[in-house]
Amino acid sequence: MPFARASHITPRVMPVRRLPHILALLALPTLWGCGQSAPEGPPPPSNASIAAIKDDGGAPQVPLARAIDALFDAESVGKTEALVIMKRGSVISERYGEGITAKTRLPGWSMGQCVTALMIGQLVSDGRLRLNESAPVPDWQRPGDPRGVITLKQLLQMRSGLRHEENPVFGDGAEPPQSDRMRMLFLDGRDDMAAYAEAQPLEAPAGQIFENSSATAIILSDLAARVLAPDRDPGRRRDAVNAYLKNRVLGPIGMVSTLVGYDRAGTMIGAGMVHASARDWAKLGEFLRHTGSVRGAQILPRRWVQFMLAPSPRNEGYGAGVWLNKAPPGDDARLYPNTLPSSVFGCLGEYGQYVIGSPDQLLTVVRLGESDATQQRVLHQRLGELVALFPGGKE
Repeated sequence: MPFARASHITPRVMPVRRLPHILALLALPTLWGCGQSAPEGPPPPSNASIAAIKDDGGAPQVPLARAIDALFDAESVGKTEALVIMKRGSVISERYGEGITAKTRLPGWSMGQCVTALMIGQLVSDGRLRLNESAPVPDWQRPGDPRGVITLKQLLQMRSGLRHEENPVFGDGAEPPQSDRMRMLFLDGRDDMAAYAEAQPLEAPAGQIFENSSATAIILSDLAARVLAPDRDPGRRRDAVNAYLKNRVLGPIGMVSTLVGYDRAGTMIGAGMVHASARDWAKLGEFLRHTGSVRGAQILPRRWVQFMLAPSPRNEGYGAGVWLNKAPPGDDARLYPNTLPSSVFGCLGEYGQYVIGSPDQLLTVVRLGESDATQQRVLHQRLGELVALFPGGKE
């Protein structure tokens, strides 16, 4: 023991000239008591955050309340519209921004890719799509088209090899920056997003590189519509996908508030136009945390959710529609490697949308709102600090 070893060390006599400095230090508490103020501690948490906590879930209550306050600090993290924390399947804390309630539908942006992957999983389970076969895009099946080798699995794992620029590329400033994502969603591709996405050529051999791509979710949504409504009528495509989502995916999960957007061709905009209440987004995290079951009923085959939560061959930090906590730090790590448990996963959306699931902690955390790029970095750190407060939160 350290104390036993220390007993064999000969004490060193302290020079007398240092004694006045020590006496001065010892006198500091006395000086504070004589009118001089002691260093201030952290401020007490707000009444709003204390009231938001129904059950601390094993986290220290005051630090938890302070962590909630930190996520509603608009200057540093942007506008937080909803925060929901679930532990063991129950909501233990929730707080909303001004004008937002538990019933307000809020956009998940790219979190919709998780919903799209679940829909594809049900279609694979039904035998209507095949994971390891060529994706049935008609234009890709023409003789000699190199895109014909792209599999459904490669699309789901973001390694199709199709040319795509997710974020704007800044040029010489002569024109506003654009990206394939912006063109597809809002400009020349907006009426038929799948046609825009599927027309892109290969920029790398299929399966060889990882590239985060909103276009992939649109292609997957188109494949779902093709098998559910083969006649290509936009209205029938929309109705068929809506019914399938309601009856086979969202309804069984309990995401009854969810609204899905479609383009004019009747293709679900699975890359961004999915709105749901914060509690329903939390149910998505709980569904994944329970590997496809709800209250003991297996809604989606367990092996499909396990596939979604398994690392892509070209990016350890991504599964299929879901970000994972397995990427080396600095290597496109979107979550908290070497900080939170490796089992942590996340459905992430632009502008700071988060559904974080932690199976080891029996925990799901949802944050919805609007943050710019600088605020998102602070937001990301503070969400990780909040999750770490709960038992089992350290890797």
